[in-house]
Amino acid sequence: MILIKDANIVNEGSIYKGSVLLDHEKIQEIFTGEIPGDILSNSKIISGEGKYLIPGVIDDHVHFREPGFTHKADISTESAAAVAGGVTSFMDMPNTKPQATTLKLIEEKFKTADEKSLANFSFYIGATNDNMDELLNASPKEVCGIKVFMGASTGNMLVDNNDVLDKIFSLSKNLVAVHCEDEKIIQENIAKYRNTQGENIPVKYHAEIRSAEACYKSSSFAVALAKKHNTRLHLLHLSTARELELLDNTVPAKDKRITAEACVHHLWFDESDYEKHGTLIKWNPSIKTIEDKESLLEAVIDNRIDIIATDHAPHLAEEKNAPYFQSMSGGPLVQHSLSIMLELYRQKKITFEKIVEKMCHLPADVFKIVKRGYIRKGFYADLALVNMNQPCTVSKENILYKCGWSPFEGVTFHSKVTHTFVNGTLVFENGSFNKTVKGQALSFLK
Repeated sequence: MILIKDANIVNEGSIYKGSVLLDHEKIQEIFTGEIPGDILSNSKIISGEGKYLIPGVIDDHVHFREPGFTHKADISTESAAAVAGGVTSFMDMPNTKPQATTLKLIEEKFKTADEKSLANFSFYIGATNDNMDELLNASPKEVCGIKVFMGASTGNMLVDNNDVLDKIFSLSKNLVAVHCEDEKIIQENIAKYRNTQGENIPVKYHAEIRSAEACYKSSSFAVALAKKHNTRLHLLHLSTARELELLDNTVPAKDKRITAEACVHHLWFDESDYEKHGTLIKWNPSIKTIEDKESLLEAVIDNRIDIIATDHAPHLAEEKNAPYFQSMSGGPLVQHSLSIMLELYRQKKITFEKIVEKMCHLPADVFKIVKRGYIRKGFYADLALVNMNQPCTVSKENILYKCGWSPFEGVTFHSKVTHTFVNGTLVFENGSFNKTVKGQALSFLK
């Protein structure tokens, strides 16, 4: 047994002093008063004094790049970075090589994660214009969702056939998660800026090329389809203020048919940061105006947006530092997502309780994950201990991503995860990993 003793527990809208007993993968008891002597004498005690204990972060949106792109990331390295940042469960996207668009390929990814992942895991199956049978046979209890690129993608995963989209939205028993940018608008904008700027377009124009208009046109179409068919729709990485009008905050997230996610980079950066960071902060959807950034955070707080995630998408430094059209979009974030949000808490822009709600509780509620996301008796013991007064400056020496860089290099975060527990096992402690036990496949109530 492990007893995390005298921590400040952040859970279900409250912060209180308490201790948590772990045994056989689960939370066995939560103490707010005296702890029985036999528990004290028979447990390994980890002091939580002065620290904050939270449920493990559940990141519903990562690209761990395996199979096919393991030169820049893999499930072993990125899950280690995740648990070092307090992330105990992840849901991985299908645009790997080969793309995970069949159940056979999904099964292979589960097998790899069984062998390599320090965190718990699930995988999206990718939609194409011609894999409807695979999508409909994906078990909602095992596969976290169907990923649909509506209007913008790479490879063959752009679903641009409206009849196919209609079938996916009308027939799917699974949650449909969508990347929404309108390709026609993007291509028109590219032609416009090529005409005025040439081939080496300054990255500051990325927000205008992959514009708010492109996002809204695609998102509003997805929402209209979902309302038509009563689809369980999840809007990924919203980046604009305008898209927020599509969302509702009058019912709890667990009861919504349409939910939404914001990613930490859209809550931290705005277009003024392109001058300093250049293509290192080139993402799709793009980082946009300060008004968009502030509106997204406001929507997180007032519950129009349900989940905070990362869209962790590593590339090699040389792939990022190329000219605009050659530079890859995306960046590594999963090691630092909790620290980023806790820095916003330190700046009094969001409460600690709201961060835990959006990064831990609501991913479990929205995806209906079995017995995770909360500090509750009988739930899996996925937990993170955080020292709020342990500054750490991001540097190449402490970055755990396989790609070896971060857009936050040189930034000092004032909080640090000291311990991470996955299924009751201490997998990360003050920079050291226990790699003898692996994470588990997530299960869903559908």
